Amino acid sequence: MEYIVAQYRIRTTGNFSDLVACGVRGFAPFAVEADATQSAALELYTESNIDKSSYSALTELSRFGFEEDLAECILYRHSSGYLFEMVKGNEVHLFAKEDNSPRVESNYGLLPKVDVSLLRFGMWMMFGLCTVPLGAIAIHSSVLVKDDLAVLCLGESGTGKSTHTRLWRENIEGTTLLNDDSPIIRMVDGVPTAFGSPWSGKTPCYRNLSYPIRGFMRLSQAPHNKIRRLSVLEAIGALLPSCPPAFAFDDALQDALCNTLSDMIATAPVFHLECLPNREAAELSYNTIFSGVCR
Repeated sequence: MEYIVAQYRIRTTGNFSDLVACGVRGFAPFAVEADATQSAALELYTESNIDKSSYSALTELSRFGFEEDLAECILYRHSSGYLFEMVKGNEVHLFAKEDNSPRVESNYGLLPKVDVSLLRFGMWMMFGLCTVPLGAIAIHSSVLVKDDLAVLCLGESGTGKSTHTRLWRENIEGTTLLNDDSPIIRMVDGVPTAFGSPWSGKTPCYRNLSYPIRGFMRLSQAPHNKIRRLSVLEAIGALLPSCPPAFAFDDALQDALCNTLSDMIATAPVFHLECLPNREAAELSYNTIFSGVCR
């Protein structure tokens, strides 16, 4: 099976290689005809008998719980690549990627059945490992589209990203939602661009579309509505926390993330919005971002 996400081809081979049939429905709009003449950014082989003990110099980069500790996740660095482990009960799901190669090995095709949540998340991690060095970032945000331009709302969980995007859609005519959790951003011909993706959190918004980025906006709750444009240094600080946190512990991945963000903010402004969950906040942010300050 083959898919194209943010202009990057994903090729899957082996048992349970049809991601949509496995239950990862978000990939359906991104499915394409197989074309062996085209190179892929991610080539997944699902039936690899991975031996964790065979990797030399295995170093733990990050350990975290997934979906209210449904599974324990560990990202390792070894002498020639990365190993990602997800442990759920007695089952161990493994993904392995070598440096400078699109090839990803996994053992999930050898398991009795597919755990849809873990497969979806494993694909998100592998897509990041394969494409961050190419200049792409799966950034935690909710993306609005207005006048064929994208606005990315960022913030920690619970700060009201989805609420603010809903207020835009209710009060700013012609506003739509591109993705509600993990769009892909990258430079395309010198233009910061946001792409829909197969990963959209609890909101099933899987749109195979892309738009130039008008601006970024980091939200925080406040007893008032106030917005200001951030300096370059502040902008990097506002965007980095929304990048994949597990990658922050690897120098090569972190450098690639920072390089992409630097290119982005050279063109697309970044704002901080202190706000209430009301119509006035949506109107203030819309009027500011779409005013001449962005041109």
